[in-house]
Order: sequence, then C-alpha cells, then structure tokens
Amino acid sequence: MSLNKLEPLLIDKLAALQKQGLCKGNEKVITGMKAAADGFGIRYFLEGYGNRAFLRMNSNSYLGLAVHPLVIKTEAAAAERFGTGPGAVRFISGTYQPHIELEQKLAEFHGRESAMLFSSAYTTMLGVLPQFITADTLIISDALNHNCIINAIRLSHPACKEIYAHADIDALDNILEAYKGRVKRVCLVTDGIFSMRGDYAHLDKISACCKRHEQAYEQGIISIVDDSHGVGAFGRTGRGTEEYTRGKADILIATLGKAFGVNGGYVVSSSTVIDYLRETSPFYIYSNPITPAEALAASAALAIVSSDEGLHLLEKLRAFSVRLRSGLEQLGFETLQGEHPIVPILTRNTEKTSALVTHLLAHNIRVTGLNYPVVPQGEQEIRLQVCAEHTEKDIDYLLTKLADFQ
Repeated sequence: MSLNKLEPLLIDKLAALQKQGLCKGNEKVITGMKAAADGFGIRYFLEGYGNRAFLRMNSNSYLGLAVHPLVIKTEAAAAERFGTGPGAVRFISGTYQPHIELEQKLAEFHGRESAMLFSSAYTTMLGVLPQFITADTLIISDALNHNCIINAIRLSHPACKEIYAHADIDALDNILEAYKGRVKRVCLVTDGIFSMRGDYAHLDKISACCKRHEQAYEQGIISIVDDSHGVGAFGRTGRGTEEYTRGKADILIATLGKAFGVNGGYVVSSSTVIDYLRETSPFYIYSNPITPAEALAASAALAIVSSDEGLHLLEKLRAFSVRLRSGLEQLGFETLQGEHPIVPILTRNTEKTSALVTHLLAHNIRVTGLNYPVVPQGEQEIRLQVCAEHTEKDIDYLLTKLADFQ
C-alpha cells in the first residue's frame, strides 16, 4: 500500500481550493507574549517576525480571562491535583468532580435544570442537533448560521430543510405556516451572535413566532441556539443573546473557549433533554471530556463573570466596542451598529480587504480579512474583535493606523 495514487488528487484539490480563495494558508504561530506596559495592552510575538510584538484584534477571548491570574493559577493547581488529562471517556472512568461541579454551575448561570460538557462548542452542535431530528422533522436555519450548524444539519437527515433570509422573522413565519400538516416536528436552529458580523438573532421575536404555530405541529417546535460568541460577552451580566433580547432557547449551546478563556463546549436545557443526550450523543459518549484542570479553570472564569469584577470587564468591553465603532464612522469606514465586541469593517471589495490586512500587519496589528467566497460577493470585510485586555491606547493606535490607510 502507498499514497502514490492518492497524493496527486489531493494536490489537485488543494490547488482548486487555492484558486477559489478558500485556502487558509500557513498559520501564523504565536511564540510568546509581551506584558502590558506604558498604557498599552498585551502584545504577541509571531514566528518569523523577530522581536516585533503584535496587537491582536482577532481573538475570541473577549474578557481576557485566558490570561487572568486566578484562572491560570486554578488550572495549574488542578493539573497538579488531577493530572493533565481525564484518561477515559465520561461513562468509563473519565468523569471527575470538577466536571460535575462545572455542569451544575453552568446550569445555574443560565437558569436551566441541567448542563452537559463537550470537548468543544463545534462538537456540541454536531452532538446535539441530530439527536432531535427524525424522518418527520423539518429543520429551519438562518442563512448566516455558523459552519457547525450547517454540518450538523448534514448529519441529521431531516424530512425537510428550509433556510430563511438572515434575521427575517416574516420569512420564518411563512415557512411555519406552509409546513402545517406536512411534518410532526420542527427544529429551529440559529446562532445567537453571528460570528462574521456581530449582530444577533432576535430570540424574543423568534420565540413569539414559534409559539403562534406550535399547536399545529404534533410534536411541537423546538429551538436550538448556539450563542458561543454571546455568552460572557453580551448582555449586561454576560448571559448572552437571551439576556439582551429577553428571549429563551429550548436548548442552548455555548463555549468555554471564547469569553471564558478556557476550552470546551456545553449545552443547557431541561433535565430530561440532558439525560437523553448523555445516552444518545456519540460526540459525548465516545470522546474524552475536557480535562479536570480545564473544568476547574472554567469554574473560576464563570465565578469572575458572575462577580463585580465581571460586570466591570463587561462594561469595559462595551465601552471599547463603542469607542471603536465611533472611531470607524468618523474615519468614513462602514460598520454595523451594536454592542457586541465583533466590530466589522465592511470593505465590500476583495482587493481593499487584502490591502488593509497587509497594511495593519505592517504596523504590528493582526486582523482577520474575510473575502469572497468565504462571504458573499459584496460582503467582504475585516472582522475586528475587541477584548477587555485591550486598552484605550490600543484602540486609538488601531484607529490611527486605519486613518493612515484612508
């Protein structure tokens, strides 16, 4: 056996991806950090860039908890106590006390009966959604949903699938009206915060729409919301899109790897739903959980978010997001209004996007450019992400360099 016949096909596939603009390219490797100093926040060193230190404007660590001393100390101490890995899947011998305690705290944080940990938010969606889809189920999905939702739908084999225009409640209403009598169950799935734009699903309006139609479906309408970019970064107390919109998902999925600064994903819902998922979800049953040390670190992060310090970090995050949006508008850049720390610059042009990424990198600023076909033609953008570890001088420095580009 050999790879001689396969590798030429893989090379052709990679070439096709490159031509389509879908290749991610070589990853920039972080080799270290430079401590905050002189009013500026943390900087990051990259392999191949010598002693240049970069402002990171493309991180999901919204509250800066990945570098919080208490979170780091907690994880280090827990690794000394429990070791570096769980050693087994949950049902064999991989369940540790920190897993149980974290699940209880997450359920309480979200006002739910029960919670369940996964290795990541991506695998949470893949492990949850298909378990509620039958041959008599209609899946309805927002047009801008994340890739994890798209792939979870592909795994689900529903009776029917419908995609409604982004955030269009009237379109959702029309779909629910049209399918009455055709399916027994409806599963509505959406992001809470949409990762490319930083806008949000109107969960209050979605819930109201679903309630108007629910009696027409024998097995009801259930909503599954992935609020990975919302929880810990959105809403007055960091409870995410549910708190901001005063809507509620039947099944809520989120991550420990963004605002909480650790690793892993989770789902919260009723005790019955979680008990069912523990017995049916292969991504839970057959995969190792996050480490006990990560679970304790996440509990520490959760406690910070729920404290006065957490409220201060959230206020700081909102203030910096407003400062950046206001500065972009004054410079003549197109952006989207909102309070979320994802702040897009809508360039609407591939060449301008690439040029702006290159310009900022030359000035030691890392950003993410999104070009067609990753985003639709005319929706090209730079996705800026504000973090609480940033400072006012960081935001102003970024704006100064953006002004130079103009």
